Amino acid sequence: MNKPVTNIIRSNRKTISLQVREDGTLLVRAPFRMMDAAILAFIQSHQQWIDRHVSEMEQRRAEKAPAFTAEDIHTMAEETRRFLPPLLDQYSRALGVRPSRVTVRNQKTRWGSCSSQGGLNFNCLLVLAPDYVRRYVVIHELCHLREMNHSPAFWDLVASQMPDYRKAKEWLKTEGKKLIARL
Repeated sequence: MNKPVTNIIRSNRKTISLQVREDGTLLVRAPFRMMDAAILAFIQSHQQWIDRHVSEMEQRRAEKAPAFTAEDIHTMAEETRRFLPPLLDQYSRALGVRPSRVTVRNQKTRWGSCSSQGGLNFNCLLVLAPDYVRRYVVIHELCHLREMNHSPAFWDLVASQMPDYRKAKEWLKTEGKKLIARL
């Protein structure tokens, strides 16, 4: 592994510390009185720790996808508006509910929401989610038209339509989080 560029900051501190920054550089904070040879020895004694953290930072940078453009968001919203109606119809009938309105937005914190007036909002990123995740989000929001909370009764209602809904929730926490970070 390449050695990271090292920056040393000396101060009135009593101990030495290492930090691998987001850009992969190494920051060493050391006391004024510590000799250069002692700092170098400390760095060498922690080389495995440094290598591991530099590798993790490089991996994070490589995984970070570019932000969606305004054109991307517009296209995703249009595609989401096309696939939502059949799902909404199917599960609205099954649950005996009907939303007052449905909108698609580029929400940075939610996959869907339900207003007290019965309006449903969905994230345009749903178009990038697997079908079972799309279904879960639709079911989840439609269930709020009957149960405006996350009580056991609400989750029982969700499970009545999608017994394995926890798998979709997990996808949203892991993969969905990466998509929302691109908005």
